[in-house]
Amino acid sequence: MHRVGSAGNTAGSTRPRKEKRFTYVLNDADSKKHCAGINCLAYLNGSAFSRSDYLFSGSRDGTLKRWELNNGDASFSATFESHVDWVNDAIIVGEKLVSCSSDTTLKVWNCFSEGACTRTLRQHSDYVICLAAAEKNSNIVASGGLGGEVFIWDIDAALAPVAKSVDAKEDEVPNGNSRPALTTLCNVNSSSNIASSNGQTHGYSPITAKGHKDSVYALAMNDTGNLLVSGGTEKVVRVWDPRTGSKKMKLRGHTDNIRTLLLDSTGRYCLSGSSDSMIRLWDLGQQRCVHSYAVHTDSVWALATTPSFGHVYSGGRDQSVYLTDLSTRESVLLCTNEYPILQLSLQDDTIWVATTDSSVYGWPAEGRTPQKVFEKGGSFLAGNLSFSRARASLEGSAPVPVYKEPSIVIPGVPAIIQHEIMNNRRHVLTKDTAGSVKLWEITRGAVVEDFGKVSFEDKKKELFEMVSIPAWFTMDARLGCLSVHLDTPQCFSAEIYAVDLNVSGAQEDLKINLAQETLRGLLVHWSKRKQKSNSHGLSNGDSSSGKDVLSKDSPRSRSEVDDGTENHSTHVLPSFEFSTVSPPSIITEGSSGGPWRKRITDLDGTEGDLPWWCVDCVTHNRYPKENTKCGFYLHPAEGSPAPNITQGKLSAPRILRIHKVANYVVEKLVLDKPLDGGSDSTFAMGLSSGQSQLSALDSSSRIGLKPWQKLKPCVEILCNNQVLSQEMSLATVRTYIWKKPEDLILHYRVVQSR
Repeated sequence: MHRVGSAGNTAGSTRPRKEKRFTYVLNDADSKKHCAGINCLAYLNGSAFSRSDYLFSGSRDGTLKRWELNNGDASFSATFESHVDWVNDAIIVGEKLVSCSSDTTLKVWNCFSEGACTRTLRQHSDYVICLAAAEKNSNIVASGGLGGEVFIWDIDAALAPVAKSVDAKEDEVPNGNSRPALTTLCNVNSSSNIASSNGQTHGYSPITAKGHKDSVYALAMNDTGNLLVSGGTEKVVRVWDPRTGSKKMKLRGHTDNIRTLLLDSTGRYCLSGSSDSMIRLWDLGQQRCVHSYAVHTDSVWALATTPSFGHVYSGGRDQSVYLTDLSTRESVLLCTNEYPILQLSLQDDTIWVATTDSSVYGWPAEGRTPQKVFEKGGSFLAGNLSFSRARASLEGSAPVPVYKEPSIVIPGVPAIIQHEIMNNRRHVLTKDTAGSVKLWEITRGAVVEDFGKVSFEDKKKELFEMVSIPAWFTMDARLGCLSVHLDTPQCFSAEIYAVDLNVSGAQEDLKINLAQETLRGLLVHWSKRKQKSNSHGLSNGDSSSGKDVLSKDSPRSRSEVDDGTENHSTHVLPSFEFSTVSPPSIITEGSSGGPWRKRITDLDGTEGDLPWWCVDCVTHNRYPKENTKCGFYLHPAEGSPAPNITQGKLSAPRILRIHKVANYVVEKLVLDKPLDGGSDSTFAMGLSSGQSQLSALDSSSRIGLKPWQKLKPCVEILCNNQVLSQEMSLATVRTYIWKKPEDLILHYRVVQSR
C-alpha cells in the first residue's frame, strides 16, 4: 500500500504549519451511500441479539455504514462517522464494532447504535491496515499496520470507564459521532495509547507482538484467542501467542507480499493469500505448507471459508472470485467483477464482495452446500505452480463464471477521480468514476451544474475565466469526495465584492472575505448551539474546555464574546449557506494532534478543540489581514496629450476594477483642484477595519462637480499596449496581461468626449 497524504493524517507531513488545519468534506446528495471503494465487510448474525442480520461496510470515504438484511434485500440503517481517513478493516466483537483506519487509530462502536463512537484507541505510528478477533473470546482484538506493529488489545479493559459521568455522557450522543471522537487526545502525550472521552489518558496498554521489520497487511486469530498469525511485506507467515506477544514460529513459502490470512477454529490450519497469486494451506502442527493452489492470475487479496474450513472463496486483483475444495483441489470460477476485489464475507448462501468500487455486491455462493456449485460444471483442478493458471489464461482456456449477475447490489455513489479549481476560486470542476462531469460551488458545498458525460478537458476550457483570485484553499479527492483544506493565514487572502455575489442591499464597495464567510456558514449550527449553551450557563466542563482552546493555542489572550458579536456569527449570506439535508463534515486536529470528523449539523457547541483561529474569526470577527493590496504606476499613454496626474506609485486593493481606475483618471483630469495624495497616493476602498474610509476613487459619485465638469472625457486604461476591459481587476491584469514580477504599469488615454 502506497503512502498518500490525507486530510487527517498529518503526522508524516513535511508541510510547515504552525496552526491547526481546518478541513471540510463535501458530502454527496445521497449520504446513505458510500462514495469511494469498499475496503472491508463485517457480517453480524442478529439472531443471538433478537435482531435483524446486519452487514457493515467500511469505505475509503472514511465512513462505515450498517445495512439491514431482510429477505434478500439490504436497506440503509446507519452511518458511523468519526475516522478522518480510509477505513481499512472492521470486525464484530460481541455487540461491538471495531474499525481501523489510515488515520492511525482504532475506533470502537456499538453495533446497534445510531453511529456513536464509544472510544478511540491510539497506539499505532502509521496506517492501521488489518484487524483480527477471537470468535469465542469476544474481548480480544489484534491490530496491524504499515509501521510493522502488531498490538493485541483486551477491548473490555481498554473500554473500562475512567469516570462514570463520562461514560454516561458518551452513550447519549446522537447521530454519527460521540464526544470521544471530538475530544480525543486533548491532553495525551506521545506515550499514551488510549484517549478517553474527557481527554484524560487511560492507563491501559496493549500487548505488543514484536518481530515484524516491515508492513503488516494481514492478521487472523483462532476462536479461543490463543493463536495469532500475521503476514505482510516480509513474505513469511508469523505465528504468535497473543496472550504474551511471544513468537511461536515462522512459515516460509510465498514469494511476494502476504495480503490475507485465515485460521480454522482450532488453530491447526492456516490459509494465506499472496501477491504471488498463490493460496497456501499450512499445517501449524507440522509447521509446513501442505497444499498450494494456483487458481488466480494475479494477487490474491481476499479469502473466506465455509464454516467447516473445507472450501475457500478467494478474490483479488484479477477481479474474479473462485471457489476451491481444499481437499480435492477442485476449483471453479464463481463470478467476475468489474473491479479488483478487496474483501469477502460469507453469509449463508451469499458471498458479499467488497471492491475498489463504491458499491457492495452479493453473489450466490451455496455456502451451506458448496458442492452444488461444482455440479453446475466448469470446474478445473487447481495447479500448485503459480504460472499454471496464468498460462491457461493466455492460452484461451480461461473458465466461464458460474454466475453472470450478482443476486443483490448495495449501490454506491461514483467516486470523484479528477478535479480542477476554477480561476474564480469558488467553483471546482469534477469528474467521477462514471464519467460524469459536475461543477461545484465550494463556498456552499453544492453542485451548481451537472454536465453529464462530457469531455473534462473541453469543459474546463469552456469554463475558463480570465480572473485572478488568490489561492485561499487547497483540496483533494482522496476520500472519493472533495475535501477542502483551510490554513491560516493564507485562507484569508481572498476577497470579493459583495455585489458580485448578488448580496441584496450591499454597497458597491463592500468586500467579502471568502474564508470568513465560508467558516461562518460551516459553523453556524455550532455558533447557535454555543450561544444557547452559554445562555443557560456553562456546564459539564464546557467552561474549562473553551478556555483551553483560546489560552493554549492562541498567541494572544482571547476576550469573552459579547452578544452582539455572537449574533453576527450566526448570520450567513445566501452564497455561503450549506445544505442541512446532505451537510458537509468538518475534520480538524485535536488539541494534541488527534484529528476528528463530524457533520456540521451534529456540532453541539461544546466542541472545545476547534482551531482557535476559526473560533476567533466566527465569533469575534477577527482574522489575520493578509496584504490584499496591489502596487502600480499610472502614466499617460505614449503619444497621448493627457497630462501626468500622479507623481509616484499608487496602491489599491487587488480586486479593484479597471473602471475605478478610469474614474480616478477622469476626476483628476476634470477637477480644477487636484486630489490629495503625493508620491504614495493610496486607493483606499470600501470598509476597512470596520471604519468607513471612502476615498475619491470609490466615491466619485459623492464628489460635487461644477456644471462644466460634468462633461467627462472617456478614458481607456492600457497595459502592455493592450486596452483593458473595464471589469478586469488589478490582480487579473497583473496575472494575464502584465505577466512580470515588477510593479504593474498602467497607461491612460482620452479617446473621446461625451
